[in-house]
Amino acid sequence: MSRFFSLAYSKLTPYTPGEQPRDMQYIKLNTNESPFPPSPAVTAAVAEEASRLQLYSDPECAVLTEKMAELYGVDEDQILMTNGSDEILNFAFMAFSDAARPLAFPDITYGFYSVFAELHHIPYTLIPLRDDLSIFADDYVGINKTVVIANPNAPTGLCLSLDEIERIVASNPDNVVIVDEAYVDFGAESAISLIPRYENLLVTQTFSKSRSMAGARLGFGIGNKKLIADLNTLKYSTNPYNVNRMTAAAGVAALSENGYYMTNCKTICENRAYAMAELKKLGFEMPASKTNFIFARSPKISGEALYRALKERGILVRHFTAERICEYNRITVGTLEQMQALIKTVKEILEEQV
Repeated sequence: MSRFFSLAYSKLTPYTPGEQPRDMQYIKLNTNESPFPPSPAVTAAVAEEASRLQLYSDPECAVLTEKMAELYGVDEDQILMTNGSDEILNFAFMAFSDAARPLAFPDITYGFYSVFAELHHIPYTLIPLRDDLSIFADDYVGINKTVVIANPNAPTGLCLSLDEIERIVASNPDNVVIVDEAYVDFGAESAISLIPRYENLLVTQTFSKSRSMAGARLGFGIGNKKLIADLNTLKYSTNPYNVNRMTAAAGVAALSENGYYMTNCKTICENRAYAMAELKKLGFEMPASKTNFIFARSPKISGEALYRALKERGILVRHFTAERICEYNRITVGTLEQMQALIKTVKEILEEQV
């Protein structure tokens, strides 16, 4: 840290991204990326748009926003496209929480929530998950704080029902409820259908997981048009050209071939079911995931030891050190061949423990 670094940020603990080592070729199951490439139309759209990079991107993302509105059945002024869902979450934390409206979110969830809260000096309450790692909806009912819930949650993979989400939203009418649906396309029910009834609901999603665009950085928020206007105030005050030309073109093309991506999601869910069944045969315990990852632990080997043994054999998974979850590893669901390689390698590692 330099002597010039602002004291306002000197005590920040930044978010730690999944590792991206280059020392060998890995089966990469640690960052919840899709194992499937973008559709050919997306690749073509990006290549075509690259010839126009001398021009600024459309700050309104008009074509993309129009297609999004059509797909999700909302008005165009109810949508904001952003540079990944992290940006829409950052805007939302800034817009809808402060010392008078503190935050509340689970103690085990997406690590960026606490980073954003500390970055903007927003007080926050961590609400413990239940023993089975699920979110207890009643903990958030009438809490009178800005609520942030990843649904499904990460890294556990569990989700609340739409009725539970609605109870939380309805019981906090004077605070915004942010529902982060990064993994919703893998088995959960979206809260977008509730938006016409609740002015305090903001739903965020991303193209990173289900639409094979993690490297493009495209996210969005959907909510009441007044909420979106608030978020646009922050966007145009910080980075009006936040979505670059190639990413916007890729998004339009991806929506035009949405069936391709939803089919891939179905395949990932099938591969998830296979891998979970095989891991259970080996004695692993895991929550019932509704995401593109599995959160698993074994009574035969520690979480850290398994993570390190897999890495030595060319398979990357994500290990967390927090006390309640340090025996677990988060395993991205890949292709069937990748899952078969994982199971084979895990069997070998466990046999060495005997």
